Amino acid sequence: MSDELRRIMAIDDPYLLLREVTTRLADAQQEVTELARLRRRVVQDLHAQGLSYAQIATKAGLSRGRIHQIRHTGPAPEGAFLGRGSVIVATPLRRDDERGRTVVAVDDVSSGKRLEDLARSYGLDVTSEHVPVTGEIDLNRDGLVVVCGPRMSQQMWDTYAQDPVLHWERAEDGPWTLVDRQTGSVHRSGQDSDPARPYDVGYVGRLSRPDGKGSLLAIAGIHTQGSLGVVQLLASDLNTVWGQVGEHRFSTLVGVEYDPETSEPRSVELLTPLYRHDEETSA
Repeated sequence: MSDELRRIMAIDDPYLLLREVTTRLADAQQEVTELARLRRRVVQDLHAQGLSYAQIATKAGLSRGRIHQIRHTGPAPEGAFLGRGSVIVATPLRRDDERGRTVVAVDDVSSGKRLEDLARSYGLDVTSEHVPVTGEIDLNRDGLVVVCGPRMSQQMWDTYAQDPVLHWERAEDGPWTLVDRQTGSVHRSGQDSDPARPYDVGYVGRLSRPDGKGSLLAIAGIHTQGSLGVVQLLASDLNTVWGQVGEHRFSTLVGVEYDPETSEPRSVELLTPLYRHDEETSA
C-alpha cells in the first residue's frame, strides 16, 4: 500500500475523504491511460526496429500473446501529440464592433469541437476555454492546444515569433501571409488574392511555453478556414505527423480548399515539410 493511499484512508472527514478519493481516482485513471499508451509505443517501436513479437516477449519476460495484445489494444501512441492525460483546447473570442458585443466565430467553434473529439478518441480528458478579446491567456500550462492567430493575442504573437522557419508577415498590399524562410516562398490566402478563390493556409506547430518548462500546440489560419484545414489534417493523418515529429518542437503549413458556402474543407495538403526546430536551429 502506498503512502498516498494510507494518507487518504486515514482521513476522518467524510466529505474531504470523498473529495480526495474522487481526485485520486481521476489522477490514477490518467496515469493508467498514459502507462498503457507508453507500453504500446515501446512494443511498436521495438517491432519497427525489426524484432519479432516472440523476441520482444522473451526479452521482456512476457508471453507472445500478451505482446501481440499490447500492440493492438489500448490508447494509440500518437495521442501524445496532443498531450498527456488531459488537454485544454482554447479558441478565441472576437469583438463584433457593429453590435458592440463579444462573439465566437462558427469556424472556431467547429475547430475546437473537432479537436476535443479527436483528443477524446485517444483517451485524453478534455476541457475547453476561450482566449478573451484582450488576447490574454496563461500559456504556461500542460496539454494546451491554442487555436488563435498572432493578430488576436500579443502572447501568441510572441510565441509564433519563436519559429525559426515559418513567419507571419503582412504583404505590401495589406493581407497577412505566411513566409517559409527556408525556401523564400510566400503563402497567401485565396480570399486575399485576385481573383478570390475558396482557399486558405493554416499553421500548426509545437512551440515553447513562455516559462520554458514545456510546450504548447498552436494552430491558426490566415482566415478561419485555415484552422479547419489543420484540424482536418490532424484528424485524418495524425499517425504520420506523429511518426515524423513525435514530441519535438516543429511547424508546418497546410493548404485547404474549402466549400465557399459552408467553409468545410474539401481537400487538405501539406505545403511545407514538417520542420523539426531542433534540426533547423542546428543546421
